[in-house]
Amino acid sequence: MGIQLDDIKAQIALLAEELNRHNYLYHVLDAPEISDADFDKKFRLLRELETTSGYIPANSPSLRVGAPPLDRFDKAVHSIPMLSLDDTFSFGEVDEFDRRVKEFLQTHDIRYTVEPKYDGLAVELTYENGNLTRAATRGDGITGEDVTQNVRTIKTVPLSITGEGVPELPELPELIEIRGEIYMTKADFDALNARREESGKPLFANPRNAAAGSVRQLDPAVTAKRRLSITCYGTGAIRGLTLTCQSQLIEWLSTHLFPIPYHFKSAQGIDEVIEYIREIDAVRAELPFNIDGVVVKVDEFDLRQRLGEKTRAPRWAIAYKYQAHQAQTRILKIAPSIGRTGVITPVAVLEPVSVGGVTVSRSTLHNWDEVKRMGIRTGDTVIIERAGDVIPKVVGVVSHDAVLQVQVVEPGLCPECGSRAVRQEGGAVLRCAGLNCPPQLQGRIIHFASRLALNIDGLGDKIAAALFDAGLVKDFTDIFRLTKDDLIRLPRFAEKSAVNLIQAIDSAKSTTLSRFIYALGIRHSGEFVSKVIAANFETIEGLYGVSVERLCLIKQLGEKTSLTIAEFFAEENNIKIIETLRTLGLTLTNPDYRPDMPEMPDMIDAGRKLAGLTFVITGTLPAARKHIEEQIRAAGGVVSSSVSRQTSYLIAGDSPGSKLGKAAALGVKTVSYDEYLALL
Repeated sequence: MGIQLDDIKAQIALLAEELNRHNYLYHVLDAPEISDADFDKKFRLLRELETTSGYIPANSPSLRVGAPPLDRFDKAVHSIPMLSLDDTFSFGEVDEFDRRVKEFLQTHDIRYTVEPKYDGLAVELTYENGNLTRAATRGDGITGEDVTQNVRTIKTVPLSITGEGVPELPELPELIEIRGEIYMTKADFDALNARREESGKPLFANPRNAAAGSVRQLDPAVTAKRRLSITCYGTGAIRGLTLTCQSQLIEWLSTHLFPIPYHFKSAQGIDEVIEYIREIDAVRAELPFNIDGVVVKVDEFDLRQRLGEKTRAPRWAIAYKYQAHQAQTRILKIAPSIGRTGVITPVAVLEPVSVGGVTVSRSTLHNWDEVKRMGIRTGDTVIIERAGDVIPKVVGVVSHDAVLQVQVVEPGLCPECGSRAVRQEGGAVLRCAGLNCPPQLQGRIIHFASRLALNIDGLGDKIAAALFDAGLVKDFTDIFRLTKDDLIRLPRFAEKSAVNLIQAIDSAKSTTLSRFIYALGIRHSGEFVSKVIAANFETIEGLYGVSVERLCLIKQLGEKTSLTIAEFFAEENNIKIIETLRTLGLTLTNPDYRPDMPEMPDMIDAGRKLAGLTFVITGTLPAARKHIEEQIRAAGGVVSSSVSRQTSYLIAGDSPGSKLGKAAALGVKTVSYDEYLALL
């Protein structure tokens, strides 16, 4: 039994080491060697072995899942204080720093290092005999907070020191305190805020706040769900390892699989330092994370020791701060604006102001809850920032104008079409419920005419755009009013093409209820849901004013879908449009209606069997692609248009094309249509 347990422990150790390596390849180098499905398979095996044996090594990736919630954070005293840096704002001040260093050391030969100053949360990672034993925030520089359980969940944080080791250096120090910055990339920050906005939660102001708030969660499971990253750039106490300079430290960190700063440079003299500062400035807008400057350090550690520290900052390093792309201006008014998806957002009309060389006169305020949270009113003086040096946004209120300020009120009607503005309970997004809303109309009509909807052959993107540009379609019902003479007026539109399109429109007037419901483009209501609705309602009139409660009785419909359907058919303008279409010749049949069997047997009650899986579809399949997509979504899965390392399965039919080869190259599992059905 002992031998068997030893064998299991050895297998666990090998699996943990292998999975940690793949984590590094995926999350740090962005160069995965195995598919997500294979990684998950190995991870599940590791968890099973750990559960069976009761043995969990200190470097096990299972520790990243999270731990029980904490009541509070314990204090963590730093063995060597984590000092802050003196800020400089001009190259003249950088030259002055260089002069002081040379004067103090009585030398003119100084090598520096230059690295981006990440805008995140400073932490210290303590490794004893190669294993991570503590992670602490900087705090006041002397005492921070023990956030070990949370930091373990960050996939870019090594749980143990591994790697080949630089030959002349000991591989595993007895103790090493590695200092770095936990941050959130711009893409991960946007994705997090999008999820929070959709669920009605307050938005984070910036990636730094999001990272800091995530690390300081009392429930590590919350931290585990957020994509945080780390860069490592310094040390505290060290025993059992000798390093002589910053460049050597960065090499050691990289060799032992620690993420290191982007654009790390070694500079001989202050002129090279300034050149590198300019280089980083030129690319900082394209960096995947926010930086607020550059850190310049004396490279050699023995020179640092001679220079020493002041009360709060070392004499051997400075932070050069880039000019902030921010400005102050006044809000002239706050107006609702509607996008092509029907979302109504507040937009601040501003007194024009230059921000980073660009004149800004308008800025989105994201959503109405954000306006309320920030206390923004018309007449306020606010700070404008160009996010990523591109998109202007209001980041704070400087002062209120007691005379001019006007309270902002969330609109009850769409500013474009006058239909009701609705939001789901607890949601942050306000939407127009109207079918005929101008900003959405062109896209809606293209969908209305699509193959799985009314199938109006010839009415595609270009023709729809031409009809809009010519003013021939200003209303959803204008499609059924088009004549041959109208179409001939369009550029490059021959008489035969006009006749064919009119005939296609006339043919489309006779359709099924499920196709028509799908054609209406109701949110969360694709082909699958449209058939479910048609199975339960014999006529379109049965949906007029339908309640959410009635729709929720249908097993295949969730609460969110039921709510959007009920909101759509509660809008009088939508009913008027449908009835106008009927007076123009629309006739609906309903072969899908099943009063004796509302839960259709061919519609699989898949529950959430595909939750967490991502599918890509290619080739010709026995069922319509849209139908398969609806099935996947109804079962909790995600449909993507391209194969990537995040893809769980490629569903391949006849003539699959290049996606099949890409899936094979990435190790993505390919399944047939029958195998896909088996997954359900």
